[in-house]
Amino acid sequence: MSSLLEVDAIQVNYGDVPAIKGVSLQVKEKEIISMVGSNGAGKSTTLNTISGVLRPVSGSIRYLGEPIHTVPPNHIVSQGVIQIPEGRRLFPHMTVLKNLYMGSYNPRARKEREVTLEKVFGILPALKERKDQVAWTLSGGEQQMLAIGRGLMAQPKLLMLDEPSLGLAPMLVKTIFELLKEINKGGMAILLVEQDVQHALTLSHRGYVIENGKTVMEGPGDFLLKNEHLKKAYLGI
Repeated sequence: MSSLLEVDAIQVNYGDVPAIKGVSLQVKEKEIISMVGSNGAGKSTTLNTISGVLRPVSGSIRYLGEPIHTVPPNHIVSQGVIQIPEGRRLFPHMTVLKNLYMGSYNPRARKEREVTLEKVFGILPALKERKDQVAWTLSGGEQQMLAIGRGLMAQPKLLMLDEPSLGLAPMLVKTIFELLKEINKGGMAILLVEQDVQHALTLSHRGYVIENGKTVMEGPGDFLLKNEHLKKAYLGI
């Protein structure tokens, strides 16, 4: 598989304080990749930097072989890199349908909005049933599905998710991970930041462990789950 995304030794500061001190990772086409680590390790900052919200002070980010760490976020979105942020950040007073339409605002996705909408409804039939319902009235699990559906409306080649299971009941967490597996089967690459290390690495082809703003370990998901340090630090074993 060819490389889709390459993050090479990026450093990111908040003011004068280093938030990331050297994160490197790679996502190949059709892969599910997880970033795991403790709170404050730099995982969300890494996603925000890939999305162009933050700028690295050193290192590089390449997507399909081209540097994207110096271009504006809207250009990155138009190239097919879509982030679903922590906390969903829906438009609470808009209907499900209008929230989905908001995901297809870039010109490339807008041209095929209705075709993509039907595909999203095929993957997430509950959204079709609730398309006229106002977003804030949905359950937590339904809101997360809407956030994912809105991301899919942008026609991503790489879908990045920040803590999609946060605040959900265990049964709903299982549903979300099954949904991500189904999306990946369609050929979409996924970069996942997730507090549920067991679920994330079981789902993933490969994983990266981020500690204190640096990549300290990488490997196949099942390999990392057997690592003694990771088991003690993140799985409580």
